[in-house]
Order: sequence, then C-alpha cells, then structure tokens
Amino acid sequence: MSISWRARDVAPPDREEAFVEAVSESIVPYGDMRNVTFGEHDEVTTANVGMLRLMRLRWNHGQAARSTRQIRRSDPEMCKIDVTMSGRFSSEQAGRQTTLVAGTFTFVDLSRPHRVAASRAALTAVMFPRALLPLRDKDLRELTGVAFDASGSAGALVTAVIRQMATDLDAYEGHGGARVAPTVLDLISAALAARVDRPAALPAESRRRVLVERIRAYIESNLGDPDLSPRAIAARHHISARFLHRLFEPEESTVADLIRHRRLARCRRDLLDPTLEATPVSAIAARWGLRDAAYFNRLFHLTYGLPPGEYRRLGGGPGGDRSTVGRAPGRARGDR
Repeated sequence: MSISWRARDVAPPDREEAFVEAVSESIVPYGDMRNVTFGEHDEVTTANVGMLRLMRLRWNHGQAARSTRQIRRSDPEMCKIDVTMSGRFSSEQAGRQTTLVAGTFTFVDLSRPHRVAASRAALTAVMFPRALLPLRDKDLRELTGVAFDASGSAGALVTAVIRQMATDLDAYEGHGGARVAPTVLDLISAALAARVDRPAALPAESRRRVLVERIRAYIESNLGDPDLSPRAIAARHHISARFLHRLFEPEESTVADLIRHRRLARCRRDLLDPTLEATPVSAIAARWGLRDAAYFNRLFHLTYGLPPGEYRRLGGGPGGDRSTVGRAPGRARGDR
C-alpha cells in the first residue's frame, strides 16, 4: 500500500495540482476541476491486489471530469467501480447521473467520458481491465451511471467485501491479493450481469465462486442460529445438500468445518472482550449457536489448547497473548 497524496503534507496552494497528479497516476487523468477544497485528513492511497488496483480516496468537495481528449491521449481500456464509504459522491456517464451514499456503488467505463463530484466523501475505487468482464459492450453501456445498493444480494456482497478490504489494504497485497482478486472480480461481474439480466454470461467456475461467497456471507450472518447446518443452508439457497458439499470441495474446509470454526472464533473474541467479563461462558457459547456446554468446552479445548474459562482467565492462553488465533478445528462427528 502506498500513500500517493496527503493534504497535510502539501502546502494549501499546491494541493489541487498534487491531488490531480496523484489521481492521474493511481487511476487515469482527470481534468476540469471545479470548486475543489480539501480537508487536512484528505488523502489518496493505492494498493495492487492481483489484477485489481484499489484506491482509497478522501475528498472534501469538488468536481472533475474525464474528457474525450484525455481518453484519446490515455486509454488503458480499464473499468472501475466506485464504492462510497461515507459522505456523498456523484457520477455521470452516458447521460445518466447517480448520487451515491454509504453502502452504494456505481460502474464506470474509463474509456468513455464521465464526470464525478464529491461532498465530504470517502471512496474506494476498484479498477480492473475491461477485457476481464464477461459482458458485451452493449451491456456495459447500459450499466454506466447506474447505482447499485444493498437491496440486491449481489450488490450487497460487493459492497461488504470492498469495505472490508479498504480497512486494511496492506493485508491484500502480494500473494494474498493474487488469491482474493479473482473472487472479487467474480462478485463484481455477477452484480453487473444480474443488473442486465445476463447471469449465464459468467463462466461456470465464476458462478461457483460467487455462490460460495454468498453462502459464506449467509453463514457469517447466522452464526447465532443453533439450527444453522449444511442442510438448512442448502434449503435456504435452493440447492441440495449433496450439491452444497460439492461446491465446497475445492475450498479449504467443509461447510460444517466453516460453521464450527467461525462460531469458535466469535466465542474466542467475546471471551477476551473486557466488557463481557461478567457474561458466563455458557451464555457466550449459546449466543453463537453452541448451546451444549459440554460439547462447546470440549471443542474449544481441542481447538485452542485450554478450556474456555481458563483461556479467558489467562487472557488468551499462557503469557496472556490475546492475539493467539489457534488452529482451525478438525471435523467432528455428526456435523453433516
């Protein structure tokens, strides 16, 4: 991750020129800057994540445009999505204008003219080669200047993943990013394809990865449900339990392993939370769907090396290392 521009590092008279240069190097050249103002904490941060480039941008106020003339001078044949983290951000392309608030995003074809405006906006842009999208030019023209929000599962998942990545760009650079990037691009492609009613445009492996990520998100949101199980998850997603298990065969863990591991991780986090020190261990376990106290104690001990009560008392194990993660639990009988 690199900080391309930071307002407080540049003298106020030079901030706009330095900002334009940073954005040009991080994404593509923009011009026609109007009514631009910057706050002391505004900055441009970039990271390369596999075939993706992520840019975090904080911008107090102003407008900018990418013209036909600039495209002729520099056309990397790239697209991007702009995900609003906070504030308001507007984007106009192909005669359509949309105003975004936190949790929404829009698609931009950088090979076509467009205009943007910000008002106390924090934004994460994800840029990728246009050729990697499995959609026709006609489809892409219909998608520019359109807002995507959390009302659709595909759009909500894209926003959630990008917001998570933006909190720690360093963690996604290098080999980690190379593994994550294809799935992120699949999620973006799925959201775009769904909007133009062309879900079959995605290759079969891309559709598999998208469905796996949707199931992962569903599991994460329902860990507290004691009835959460592979069979319940399959029914919720209108697939068979056998097909669900086949979906996860290329993954690092089975569905049952994933449920158990995420529940234990949530329990471990709560056990080390000082604000929950008066909450009984059994209540914490039940909160995350593990109502059988004996089973929870045995499973926690197997995974983290200590019974949960002792683990809490020692602040994370011998030496009080609260950063201890522990190994992922093995499969247990009866999880399927």
